[in-house]
Amino acid sequence: MAAASFRWILQLHKDVPKAARFYSEGLDFTVNVCTLRWAELQSGPLKLALMQSPSDHVTQKGYSSLLSFTVTDINSSVTKLMALGAELDGPIKYEIHGKVLTIDLCFCCQAIP
Repeated sequence: MAAASFRWILQLHKDVPKAARFYSEGLDFTVNVCTLRWAELQSGPLKLALMQSPSDHVTQKGYSSLLSFTVTDINSSVTKLMALGAELDGPIKYEIHGKVLTIDLCFCCQAIP
């Protein structure tokens, strides 16, 4: 019997095309499909699916998923991602294995009514 195989990671977003643009222009993901409600992107073997958040779904401040990327130039990447709407969630940390930071995709969340 075959083992289960990983298909993709799914994220909910208020604006799917804007989120797809963020990943494609900011992190060089390839966009395989992009509509107003659904997008499929790829970076190497990783597949990322973006789905429009249901209208009654409310995302509170917090993290629905954490994704980790290795980039060749962190400063250039941060500048590009912030121009696409991301915000730093704290300072760049200088860990023993390299520079680390957390970016918040604040444009993807819905406000709490």
